Amino acid sequence: MNFGQLHYLPLPLPFFSVLVGLLILLVIMVQIEALHYAYMRLGVSSGVAFLLLIGSLVGSYFNIPVVRLPPERVMSGHEVAFFGMRYVVPVVVNWPGTIIAVNVGGAVIPGLMSLYLLIRQNLWIRGLIATACVAAVCYALAQPTPGVGIALPIFVPAVTTAIVAFILSRERAAALAYIGGSLGTLIGADLLNLSRVRGLGAPVAAIGGAGTFDGIFMIGILAVLLAGLGGSPGRQRVS
Repeated sequence: MNFGQLHYLPLPLPFFSVLVGLLILLVIMVQIEALHYAYMRLGVSSGVAFLLLIGSLVGSYFNIPVVRLPPERVMSGHEVAFFGMRYVVPVVVNWPGTIIAVNVGGAVIPGLMSLYLLIRQNLWIRGLIATACVAAVCYALAQPTPGVGIALPIFVPAVTTAIVAFILSRERAAALAYIGGSLGTLIGADLLNLSRVRGLGAPVAAIGGAGTFDGIFMIGILAVLLAGLGGSPGRQRVS
């Protein structure tokens, strides 16, 4: 088995380019300080936030294999449509079956950032509530998708987590949005649905990869911006 086949962009280039375009637009807006206060409410500098988003885009190409399921016939070299999005099924040769992997950009980076925010802002209880709410919604809407694994409508995590975060704490909404959205999506859409992956013919079923990466990336942009709309940076208090 060639492990180089594990690494691929989760979205076709045109769709991936849209995410890059959103990031560039965000850079421009922050440069004119239109969104500077949103990152102050998150508890990180705009530079760190950009590095996280860029790291997520670059890291989406890399998957860390965790376990191999029993051999089965898998799809290869297709694009799969789901709720208006298209996801890449990698080209594989002599593949032994579905590989369960962890995507660096869609799982490792958001997971570590969420843990950092939980510790830094002491949001354990509200973070747990936000994560549980988002996980419940994602679990209910996630769909097993042949060739991909588990897929989720792109805007579900971001919109859900923004609403939940505002309800739990308007002052800490930005951090809660990132925590609840990232961890809730990974748990509700991917981890709780691992038992449904077998038989879908997916060469790689990546946690935080194709099917959920776009939604998780949008959390880094949309949910944080929605959550940062309330209040002013002068009222931000970080524990």
